[in-house]
Amino acid sequence: MKKLFELIRNQHNSIYRISLFVVAILIGVYLMPRKKSFKYEPIEGKPWPHESLISDMEFSILKPADKISEEKEQIQNQKNYFFRQDQTKEVAARIKLNDELENYISNKLKNRPKLRSKAEHEKHILNIKNKINSTWESIYKKGVIQNNGNIEGKDPNYVIYVDNGDGSSARYLSDFFTINQATEQIKNINISSKEDYNEAVNLLIEALIQNILFNKNDTDLHLETELDKISKVSGKVSVGELIVSKGELVQQKTYLKLISYKKEFEGKQLSARANKFIVTGQVLLFSLCFLIIFLFIMKNKKSVFKDTNAIKFILLNILLFIALARFSLIFSNNQLIYIVPFCALPLIIRSFYDLRLALFVYTITIVLVGWLAPAPFHFVFIQLMAGILSVLTIENLYKRSDLFVSVSKIAVVYLITFLGISLITKGDIFGQDYIIYGYLIISAFLTLFSYQLVYVYEKLFSLVSDISLLELTDTNHPILKEMAEKAPGTFQHSLQVSNLAEQAIMEIGGNVLLGRAGAMYHDIGKMDNPLFFIENQMAGVNPHDELSADESAKVIISHVIKGIEKAKKYNLPEQIIDFIRTHHGDSMVQYFYRQYVTKFPEKMDHTEQFSYPGPKPFSKETAVLMMADSVEAATRSLPEKNPEKISTLVNNIIQNQMNNGQFDNAYITLKEIGLIKKIFIKKLQNIHHSRIEYPSS
Repeated sequence: MKKLFELIRNQHNSIYRISLFVVAILIGVYLMPRKKSFKYEPIEGKPWPHESLISDMEFSILKPADKISEEKEQIQNQKNYFFRQDQTKEVAARIKLNDELENYISNKLKNRPKLRSKAEHEKHILNIKNKINSTWESIYKKGVIQNNGNIEGKDPNYVIYVDNGDGSSARYLSDFFTINQATEQIKNINISSKEDYNEAVNLLIEALIQNILFNKNDTDLHLETELDKISKVSGKVSVGELIVSKGELVQQKTYLKLISYKKEFEGKQLSARANKFIVTGQVLLFSLCFLIIFLFIMKNKKSVFKDTNAIKFILLNILLFIALARFSLIFSNNQLIYIVPFCALPLIIRSFYDLRLALFVYTITIVLVGWLAPAPFHFVFIQLMAGILSVLTIENLYKRSDLFVSVSKIAVVYLITFLGISLITKGDIFGQDYIIYGYLIISAFLTLFSYQLVYVYEKLFSLVSDISLLELTDTNHPILKEMAEKAPGTFQHSLQVSNLAEQAIMEIGGNVLLGRAGAMYHDIGKMDNPLFFIENQMAGVNPHDELSADESAKVIISHVIKGIEKAKKYNLPEQIIDFIRTHHGDSMVQYFYRQYVTKFPEKMDHTEQFSYPGPKPFSKETAVLMMADSVEAATRSLPEKNPEKISTLVNNIIQNQMNNGQFDNAYITLKEIGLIKKIFIKKLQNIHHSRIEYPSS
């Protein structure tokens, strides 16, 4: 037990990393659906390459989608319209008419013509009243139907369904007046006097109202019922019946049999035993995929492997996109998986790490998601083509214009790839799943959200993206502005070092922006005592003249600690602080050490007080900075800056650093160091080239 605890204590970092992968595997398996997978992928129009398939169960053959659509369209074109008779409308209209008629008669009786007797006038008014009532009754005996836009222009014998209170019954359209027909009926009223005719017509038209109203709910309900009656199947396959023979061309009928068998096979209720085997299989596949990622990072990305935040970031993104794919399948339309912006994954990974890691993680993720997708091979092929293009066409995510251009390219690749697959599988330009084209375009444009996700991940996992690095290299940053004001010599030195480091990292391969940003901030600790550093000394005044050698060394060494403190105060990323920590490694302040030993030869072994605290550089970028910082500062001290002197100086300084083991922890090769020397020599010779001496007058 004691040995076990010692093992856990000594290997707790490794155990923690492994546990992260184990948890990721368990979550990934949990997200996967529990169903059997049909081992073949039917492709219409292609020969069946597998052994002959004989049905081991009875199942129904699905009807072609275009046939179902045709039947639905036919029902929709022939759908029945339902109406209801509203007695309250008719009663309200009658009351309105009676009130208006009462006023009309009263006014008429008061305005009797002089040549007409009272009795004749009353008889005349009564006759008009009767004709108005008779016309009204003749209209509402049939009823006035509401025009819903769908019965307009229909044949008089067109059948509709009307509910008059005791259930719907079939009626002809001609059994009712439309509002126009009722108006024409009113205009046919037989009244000889033009004045009386106009008044009677106006009276009736104003009171006219529709009482046979369109019933949208019953119409839609009946249509839905009729659509539900459409059979989704067209025949059956019995147990033992041949579905397809080896080498047989998969025509539409056979293809439908295969798809129907696949659906029945995968949809069968799983037994507890079968469920255990499926889970076991999923655990094995996920474990294998995550083991590949684990080994790839451990062997090729040691800096990432040591950073648990980086591992958590990578695993979270894999699980996030698997979860999004799984979520898309809870809807009945399983093609919605094509909306998920999988191309954002390699872009997000690429924002923090290199192209190889981004593509590797993306490929494994898409292979895993392929188990969820319909037509897995087609899905994986489409996503791989678009995803690889996305990271190859965007070199810098911080350039928003590049992101928009890449999104357009992703959309084009999506469409071309899916079109090619559709043409191969369908053998025709028509009859494709056109809705998937729309889904793919939406997916491409959702990739734009990767820009926002990068910012979120920076805060969650303390990562540094190219976007943040670009902001840090802006000379208007508060720290750099302060350094330019307080320590102008150090500021200029930092600019020169950043240029050297940038060129070298670009040549040997590495994070150029990280190297440049680290170089810009590596000497910020000198701001507290700028005059103690030679590049800031003016008028020949050197404060070290007033100090002993060990005191001077203490001041010089302290700029590393002060730089770390200042960086934390300004919330600089940890990756930038690493450059401050390591830019001198654990080397010695040789100038003051030699002064000290000259004065106290017996204390030659007192090297600790003249040594920087370290650590040594542990990446290409930090190693390049150490070299660039040393050679740039040393070149300034050369009395004669000719090519030979510069070349000798650069070689000697870097060789001395190598001899002292300063690059032992950095993943940098001798070949790369040789290339860095050549770059530094060339750059420094260009900076310090001889100039024409101008005449004094």
